Amino acid sequence: MSNNKILKNTLALYTRQIIIVLISLYTVRVVLNALGIQNYGIYSVIAGFVALLAFLPGTMASATQRFFSFAMGQKDNLKLKQTFSVNWIMYAGIAILALIVLYTVGLWFVTEHLKIPDDRYEAAISLYKMVVISFVFSIFSSPFIAIIIAHEDMHLFAFISVVDAILKLSAALLLNHVQGDVLEVYGMFLLTTAAVTTSIYIIVCLKKYSECQFQKLYWNKILFKEIVGFTGWTLMGQLSTVFRNQAVTVLINQLFNPATVAARTIALTVSGQVMVFSNNLNTGLYPPIIKSYASDQKTEMLSLISNGSKLTFFLMWVFALPMILEMNTILSIWLKTPPPEALLFTQLALIESLILSISLPIATAARAPGKMKLYELSLGSIQILIFIFSWILLKLGYSAASVFVVAIVANIIMFQVRLVIVNKLIELPLAPYYKIVLIPVILVILLSALPSMATHYLLPDGLFSTAIVIVVSMVSATTSMYFIGLDKNWRIKVKQVFISRLLKFGKKR
Repeated sequence: MSNNKILKNTLALYTRQIIIVLISLYTVRVVLNALGIQNYGIYSVIAGFVALLAFLPGTMASATQRFFSFAMGQKDNLKLKQTFSVNWIMYAGIAILALIVLYTVGLWFVTEHLKIPDDRYEAAISLYKMVVISFVFSIFSSPFIAIIIAHEDMHLFAFISVVDAILKLSAALLLNHVQGDVLEVYGMFLLTTAAVTTSIYIIVCLKKYSECQFQKLYWNKILFKEIVGFTGWTLMGQLSTVFRNQAVTVLINQLFNPATVAARTIALTVSGQVMVFSNNLNTGLYPPIIKSYASDQKTEMLSLISNGSKLTFFLMWVFALPMILEMNTILSIWLKTPPPEALLFTQLALIESLILSISLPIATAARAPGKMKLYELSLGSIQILIFIFSWILLKLGYSAASVFVVAIVANIIMFQVRLVIVNKLIELPLAPYYKIVLIPVILVILLSALPSMATHYLLPDGLFSTAIVIVVSMVSATTSMYFIGLDKNWRIKVKQVFISRLLKFGKKR
């Protein structure tokens, strides 16, 4: 896997993310106007309840990618076909189980415990059933998304994702031109969108990849046990993260007022959106890291991990730096009157996410050998300790901001724990990693933060000053990354990719 292709894939995923964010924001506005506040509130509650399981398809797809990429790295076509067959059977079983649980226990909870106006009860139940089926479609599409990513065809993944976003926007726009109950109609539109998107993924994979076929099942009992074990431990890790985030939010809800809870929600939303840019690069790094391990190309794998750690941090830093400095103005423009604690919470949440971003390629490397027990138990235990220490500090009378400080310290510890475990799993040399990664990262932080902070504190408050600070921050961050953060080979690759893109754009014009 060439560095050139990693950069191109990252650019494709970046473009995808920007387009999807813009379409999604406009879609929310259209849906809110079409449904009205009451119906939109009901839709949000129903969709939010089903979304509690939303981490499941993503976690499964991540696990599936590992086994597809591993088989590709070994150039074992039979194992690739076995991997597809085993995963397809597993996904079908999980989809059926999810459907049964959501249509029994889930439906009981919705009917008995969710607050739904009497006159909207039947429409809400109908919407719930359609949202559940849409979720089942997302489970079926997960292995095909994993195959596309494992083959490193990020342009296909980006294109289909944008098509999905456009279909959802089209569904929202059609609401003003249809007869019937808008809530039920919207549910049917979303179900149709999910079915169409899943069908596109399946058709593309069946036509493009030889391992994707249903004529013959290639069963492998040993591989099945490996996938179940890997997926099980990965799910445990995801559950510990979900538990930590939700439990701390509930804790704050119990000890502070609703405005503090809202401030935490805003902070997590902002940091989550910025974190997506680092996740996009890590998505592009996932297949080559696994393939290089499977083909025993250790030098290439270590280069991908080290340079990937720097790049995932840099791609978040270029956005996080100006946001940390100008968050007060950003929140005021976005929310007009944000909760009082939203500023500090958001700044701390961005710092936590920055520390996490540098760990993403290390987490990917930990998945390469397929031995997840030690990794997930260690990291999951620290996640639970975050909740315990947060509870202790809040009970002692510390402010709500202390939970973010605990998370920041915990992420620093988890970074080191990840390194030690990966060192044992794949013999990642720690001293060279620190030299290649941490020193350039610290230099980039200093060289970009100092002029940006000086500009921020010297200029008076105002939109014009905010614009200047953002420009100075992004320019200083980008410049220091290119000349200090990247080595000579990566600078050449970045230059080549951008020149080729500019030339293609010029020819099109």
